[in-house]
Amino acid sequence: MVEPGRPGTTTAPTVRADVARRVAGSAAAGCAVAGAAAVTVAVVAGPGPGFTGYVSEAGIAGSAHALTYRIGILALAAALLLIGAALPPGVWAAPALLATGAVFTAVSGAVTCSAGCPLPPFERATVADLVHGGASIAATAAVVFAMVTLAVSGPAGPAVRRLAGPAAALALPLCAAVGLAMLVLGRGTFVGVLERLILALAVLWGVATATALALAAESSPAVRSLTPTAPSDERKSA
Repeated sequence: MVEPGRPGTTTAPTVRADVARRVAGSAAAGCAVAGAAAVTVAVVAGPGPGFTGYVSEAGIAGSAHALTYRIGILALAAALLLIGAALPPGVWAAPALLATGAVFTAVSGAVTCSAGCPLPPFERATVADLVHGGASIAATAAVVFAMVTLAVSGPAGPAVRRLAGPAAALALPLCAAVGLAMLVLGRGTFVGVLERLILALAVLWGVATATALALAAESSPAVRSLTPTAPSDERKSA
């Protein structure tokens, strides 16, 4: 028997941690898919203005699909928390950024905007509109910065870095473009399309990263040590 502390030893806390990360990664992927599906149903089935409006308009008070939209947003918030929990030890900043993104995502789902989700400078906004819009922007920023952090984080692992790098490279210019367009053009098809592209990219990145983390935890030595192996030929012959 290998003594504790020697190379190759698998301790019980290590095994439990790896299994917990595997479960968190799998749950994160499920929450992201379910949340994205619910929000998509609410947006497509609702009587919204299509690409000329914001995704959040599916969740305004009185909408027939407001509950579906809110459930989807909360599921996406849970996915962000679970991705942070599934990250391996030694990853800095990203778990906190993902937790921040999860909180602001939940706030954006809980605080609904008024009809049209108006935002300055072209529209007159209520306090709820400003809280909702600010939370949505902060959530997106936190997720994008988490991508940037993971892209350069060695402990995150090669698979996570390979997913985070291109996602961040695409998300940064898209976010800059939508921010500028909201200030210069205001609500319209251009902003609506850009917003949907950013959200779709974030969801795809979340699902892919959660899956990669679940598979990485599953293939770790600690988890493999729990899998029964067939007896060697030498033992059979004995």
